[in-house]
Amino acid sequence: MKHPINPADDGAQMSFDGRMSYSDYLHLDKILSAQHPKSDAHDELLFIIQHQTSELWMRLAIHELIAARSAIATGNLRTSFKMLTRVTRIFEQLNSAWDVLRTMTPSEYTNFRESLGQSSGFQSWQYRLIEFAVGNRNSTMIQPHAHVKETADLLTNELGNPSLYDVALKQLHKSGHSLPDCILNRNFADPYQSDDRVTIAWSQVYKNPQQNWELYELAEKLVDFEDYFRRWRFNHVTTVERIIGMKRGTGGTQGVSYLRKMLDVVIFPELWDVRSTL
Repeated sequence: MKHPINPADDGAQMSFDGRMSYSDYLHLDKILSAQHPKSDAHDELLFIIQHQTSELWMRLAIHELIAARSAIATGNLRTSFKMLTRVTRIFEQLNSAWDVLRTMTPSEYTNFRESLGQSSGFQSWQYRLIEFAVGNRNSTMIQPHAHVKETADLLTNELGNPSLYDVALKQLHKSGHSLPDCILNRNFADPYQSDDRVTIAWSQVYKNPQQNWELYELAEKLVDFEDYFRRWRFNHVTTVERIIGMKRGTGGTQGVSYLRKMLDVVIFPELWDVRSTL
């Protein structure tokens, strides 16, 4: 009979008095004690954890997007590629999370829905910051966060910065693909409006990828991100309809009807338009 394996025999640390352990480093005591269901419903814990883990992934996405934007702004496109790839993989994880939530039936959700009060994913400030950072800007969406000055200020300040797409367009211009001043020095707080001149510039990149390889790769990294972002939105709509049908959301939105409208929002319009011109 074999003796039980003792990791200490291979040098594993087994005593942590006064030393940093795995739980200490990750502050698991705080994370694992942050779930506070408001009802006795079995499935409320699933609902809480799914949204909490999504917010953690969004935190990392923001970290990577802001860094990628800085890298692009300084012309360091290759550095940004790894970060943008990571953001795409983060949204792949976020998409998978819907699969877990969809194991909850409408009847199960009904058992605790009233416990949510007016809280809703619509009020996620991190999701809003991601939208603002990449280029989907709407100052009206700051209003749900007005009751927390620090959050409202953060979102307001973000609107004063060029978006991820804005800095990409500036690099497109600096690389010899001339763009008009109204694009390069626009009011960043305003929603971006598609421009045929930008489509023409991107088409020059796509028609000559070998001569414009970094811009070509940047364009595809941006499309990769929006591709997965669209999938996330679509999965959101499908999950909500599957669980609450056409009822209003807890935050007062029209639920599925509102989310379907969001499917039509395009973040990098000319990068999709250019495909029809090649």
